[in-house]
Amino acid sequence: MTTQDAEKQISDLSAKLSYWNDEYYQNHNSVVSDFEFDKALETLQKLEKDFPNLKKDDSPTARVGGSISKDFASIPHKYPMLSLGNTYSQEELEAFDKRVKNVLGNNADVEYICELKFDGVSISITYENGKLVQAVTRGDSVQGDDVTANVKTIKTIPLSLKGTNFPAKFEVRGEIFMSHKTFERLNAEKAKNGEHLSANPRNLASGSIKQQDSREVAKRGLDCFLYFLLGEKLPYKTHEASVKALAEWGFNVSPTYKNCKNIAEVLEYVAKWDTDRKKLPMDTDGVVIKVNEFAKQEELGLTAKSPRWAIAYKYQAESTPTLLQSITYQVGRTGAITPVAELKPVLLSGTTVKRASLHNSDFIEKLDLRVGDTVYVEKGGEIIPKVTGVDLSKRPLISSPLVYPTHCPECNSKLVRNAGEANYYCLNENGCAPQIKGKMEHFVQRKAMDIDSLGEKIIEQLYNAKIATTFADFYDLTHAQLKSLDRSGDKLSTKILQGIEGSKTMDFDKVLYGLGIRFVGSGGAKKLADALLSIDKMMTCTVSDFTAVPEIGDKIAQSLVDYFKDPESIKTINRLKKAGVNLSQQLKNVVLASNKLSGKSFLVSGTFSKFSRDELHASIEANGGKLTSGISAKLDYLIAGDKMGPAKLEKATKLKITMISEDEYIKLIG
Repeated sequence: MTTQDAEKQISDLSAKLSYWNDEYYQNHNSVVSDFEFDKALETLQKLEKDFPNLKKDDSPTARVGGSISKDFASIPHKYPMLSLGNTYSQEELEAFDKRVKNVLGNNADVEYICELKFDGVSISITYENGKLVQAVTRGDSVQGDDVTANVKTIKTIPLSLKGTNFPAKFEVRGEIFMSHKTFERLNAEKAKNGEHLSANPRNLASGSIKQQDSREVAKRGLDCFLYFLLGEKLPYKTHEASVKALAEWGFNVSPTYKNCKNIAEVLEYVAKWDTDRKKLPMDTDGVVIKVNEFAKQEELGLTAKSPRWAIAYKYQAESTPTLLQSITYQVGRTGAITPVAELKPVLLSGTTVKRASLHNSDFIEKLDLRVGDTVYVEKGGEIIPKVTGVDLSKRPLISSPLVYPTHCPECNSKLVRNAGEANYYCLNENGCAPQIKGKMEHFVQRKAMDIDSLGEKIIEQLYNAKIATTFADFYDLTHAQLKSLDRSGDKLSTKILQGIEGSKTMDFDKVLYGLGIRFVGSGGAKKLADALLSIDKMMTCTVSDFTAVPEIGDKIAQSLVDYFKDPESIKTINRLKKAGVNLSQQLKNVVLASNKLSGKSFLVSGTFSKFSRDELHASIEANGGKLTSGISAKLDYLIAGDKMGPAKLEKATKLKITMISEDEYIKLIG
């Protein structure tokens, strides 16, 4: 075949496949059979392989993936992806309407656009001359990950636009999600293969879009609704007009949006979808309300973290009754015992729930929970199922109060409950399988040793085969041992060994955190490493030595002393030393930019538009300030960003801590 013939055939096949794909996914019309579509795609793939110089970026074969990414490049957003303020009641929506009118003039007519808030992964996609050129996740709102190859596999996202009346360059934003049907199918496949099931469609969608292999993403059946157009000198005066243009260009726009002439119509929309959303084939978690006119949006402006012209209304978590069939007890990495309700399967917020959290023994006792009870289950934040109550009117005539176990369900060791703590613990940390495997998984995680090739399934196989029964054993693994595992060949074995070797140079605070010492988090590990500098020094420290380190209290100090006295811990540390793992902190020369913050303590909470968290921490220290990890009466400033936890806000308010914004911090340092 000549190049000219191949070029014509590739062009014809690409046009056909694009048309068939649009008809199926945009117009719900099956023009050809799956067999005919697959054969045409197969022919196109072969032609592009034989004539690689003829393959185009918007080829239909991009839908099946093919590229491998070790790391995702970090891309700054041209327009920050701000989050929205949340509201949960009619009164708060009416208050939002009043705030808008106070700025625009109380007699102003304000149109709102209401859109369902789909529960998925936010994405920003750039088009140039009608072609998809880049797709970036929300990230920290200022920058995100380049997931272009993965987004191209989503069949409802156009690679090339329809028509000619689109801007030369623009961004479009939307939500990538997974339907209930697709989620159930993928979870059924996981169950068949003995794999860990995903908790909900959002988590699976989020994990899918960050897969390294775009061919795997193509198999996940992701979908996407687009709802926001951004660019320079756009010809549209309203949000509604821009959304209609998106639909004309071939974007998948949810038909559920509505133009509301006033707040009363907004409230009607909210009430209607509180019921109707449960019939949708995907999860929603609320309604987004936006001022329709762009001129009014501009007049209203933005805060540091969210627009003043939009707000998100969140529905109350759905609750449903079901039967409590039994209770099982899980053992965590720290030995904490967590009771889990095994439920009669029930549909809740679009997914089938079979298990739910019961927190601890006090919670069970408070509800007087019994097997056979009809319990109410809801999703906390519409994600994690939890039992919230008991329907006593349906309690069986014969039932017995639950007796909390006295011994570990895994190793049969006697359980202990410390004064002032809600959980029971198994103290057999060196002989209880879930604890050992949990410590091994903790050791390799990103915040610790960052050995990303050593996942849960590999660790499970290594442990069961008695090849590695502690994380120190990782440093003795051989290529032959790794190759003997299921689904592990030369490539994966080599990758794992390279990851283990690379972990030897991790900073000491990462190693210290990876040891999994009870109560020592990543922040505490950093402070300990910076203050005490080496594992050898720590092994000789007393409780008072540890509490002399800022923010290390008695509980953490005692846990550290106990850890370094334990013969198994000493054995582990010696093995890590022998393997060449870095067990000392390198001192860094810090050059102060100023001493304007000298003597002042700061806590940073939330996300920010001008700084990353690490950059803000570095700026505070560079100007002489001191970082803390918790709120206390001694704290001078809480720098409050987007999505700051409500518990921190409440505590800071109660203690009358000075809270400042990102912009106020910038003024503070001049």
